[in-house]
Formats: sequence, C-alpha cells, structure tokens
Amino acid sequence: MGLFSKLRGEFIDIIEFLDNTQDTIVYRFERHGNEIKNNAKLIVREGQTAVFVNEGQIADIFTPGTYTLNTENLPVLSTLKGWKYGFNSPFKAEVYFVSTKNFLDQKWGTKNAIILSDNRFGMVEIRAFGIYSFKITDAPVFIREIVGTNQSFTTRHISEQLKSIIVTRFSDATGESNLPIESYASNLNELSEAIFGYMQSDFAAYGMEVTKFLIENISMPEDVKKEIFELSRLEKIDLDKLTKLKAAKAMEAAAENPSGTAGMGVGLGAGIAMAQQMTQNMMNPSDRQNGQNTPAPPPPLPGETLYYVAINGQQSGPYNLARLLELVKQQVLNRESLVWKNGLPEWVPAGEQADLQSLWTTTPPPLPKQK
Repeated sequence: MGLFSKLRGEFIDIIEFLDNTQDTIVYRFERHGNEIKNNAKLIVREGQTAVFVNEGQIADIFTPGTYTLNTENLPVLSTLKGWKYGFNSPFKAEVYFVSTKNFLDQKWGTKNAIILSDNRFGMVEIRAFGIYSFKITDAPVFIREIVGTNQSFTTRHISEQLKSIIVTRFSDATGESNLPIESYASNLNELSEAIFGYMQSDFAAYGMEVTKFLIENISMPEDVKKEIFELSRLEKIDLDKLTKLKAAKAMEAAAENPSGTAGMGVGLGAGIAMAQQMTQNMMNPSDRQNGQNTPAPPPPLPGETLYYVAINGQQSGPYNLARLLELVKQQVLNRESLVWKNGLPEWVPAGEQADLQSLWTTTPPPLPKQK
C-alpha cells in the first residue's frame, strides 16, 4: 500500500491514495492529526471513489479526476460546516478511498456438508466449492453498511460474510432444482447461473455487485459415488453378452483344471451352472428362435440326468429328457447335435448316448427332401 502526501507547514496539500495491493477495498486517508487545507488538491484515480465524512456523516463524493477543495467542490460539507461565504481556515474531514475495480477469483466453499434429499439414494451429504468476483457500485452504502470506522478494509474482512450468503443461496438452489444427484456434474453452469441471479439483491444491499459466479465442483460421499458409477455401467451393459462371456471364462477355467478328467467335468459343470444361474430369467437361444419366452424351469428331480446342447454354436441348457424331446420335435436337436453331461470328457453327438436313444424312437424321422 502506498501513500503520497505533500506537506506545506502543518496542513495537507495533496490528498491521494496509491494502492499497490490487490485486496484493499477501502482506505481511510491518514491525517495524523493534520487538517485539510482550503484549496488542497484531491486526486481520485480510475477505479476509485473518494468519500468525505464529517463527524460520522457522509458528505461529498468524488469520482475519478483532480479537484481543488473549496466550497464549490464541497457543497454538502460546506452546508454541514455552515460555510455560508466560503472558508479560508483548515478543516477536518475523514476521506475514504473506495476501490471500484473488480475483485477477481474470490474463493468460496461449504464449511459443512449440505444434506439433500434424493429420490434414489435418500438423504445425501454434498459439498461444493468455486470462485466469484465482485465490485463496489455504491461507495456510501458500502461504508455505511460494512466498513464503519475501520481505517482499512480488505477482501479478507468481508469474505466470510459473502461466503455465508453464497452457501445459503447454493443450498436453496440445489434443493429447489430437484435434480438427481448424479446430474449435478452435468448442470454446473445452470446451477451457477441460477445462484448468480439469486445473489444480486443480497450483494446490492451492501452497495456491491456480483460480476461472476462459478461452481467448480460438487462432491458427494464415496459410497454414493461408487453406487452411481455401478448403476451407470449396468445401464450400458448388454446382459446377454456379459452372460456368454462369463460362461466362456468359466469353461476356460475348468478346462485348465489339472485335477483330471472327472475334476474337469465337475469344474466345467460348476462353471456352466454359475453362468446359467445368472441368466435364469433370460431366454435360451432355442426359445428366442421360436419366439418363446418361457419362465425358468424348476430344479431337476434327484437322480435325473441333465444335458447341455450346442445350438447354433452356443451352449444351451441344462435340459432333462422331457425338454430334450421338445427340442427334437422342434427339429432343434438331432442325432448329430453335440451334447455334454457331467462326467463326459468332451462334447459328443447325441446319437452316441445310450440314454438318449428313446428320443429318436418316439419321434418320426424328418421328411425326405423333395427332388
């Protein structure tokens, strides 16, 4: 902060304020017991307003320019002092220089978590932070409402009060927006604009104007964030493809099991059963081909043999004999179709299985092709 004052005798001849800081809003001109001389020079630079205060009462206001202080330039103070015919003696008055520039990149944030109600996740705690900018538009109001008799007033003195206003408006805006919590990140600009409009009247009451307001981030608890990510992924996943991938990995893991043929069969069956459980409410490939959507079959009877069938290059099943008979009638299963049951080392043609021979004797053979 710089201050240049030229002294002649004991009276101040030039009144000015050279500000080399970035955060001073108001500075009261230091008199150190000296009085202001008649016809003294007042220099008000761009981005400043000078306010004269007489015995606690705001008098004359000066915008940027150079002035000679006399009754012509001090009409209000002249009236307050009772100078009817001018004055030649020094006078006392407090001079406040108010910065009217933009104070940029002021930080704001929520000290405590804000609790919101969300339709999907219930009561959720969120936090937010961002930046804002402001400037003084009415110097007398700002001095009267905020500064008082402080010799200097910086952004630090008012930051907490402004943050409280912002957080209050942020809480109102987010509560009234009724946005799903996962949509906040994609609506930061819209929320910023809404809160920017709400704060104008709050700041105007102090002789100030909000010139910029931005929400940089809205955060939420990690468990809620994780759940949102998982739900988002599920909405994009093709469950049918995922099931087939799981089944293929289970079969691959079973094939690599070094415990021998029997162990491999058990591992393969377990892997397939796991994949089948994931898709118990989904259509089998053969059902989709015939436009059917049948519910999941009941568990097999004790001792009943179950077979898996290769249909159009895809594994399907497991099926009991009654269901296999239906596939034969639908001409989906024939003697050359590959099948597998627990205990078999590999997939084999259905016609080679003794316990499946009844399928071919109860069903007429396919009609011969027309020549």
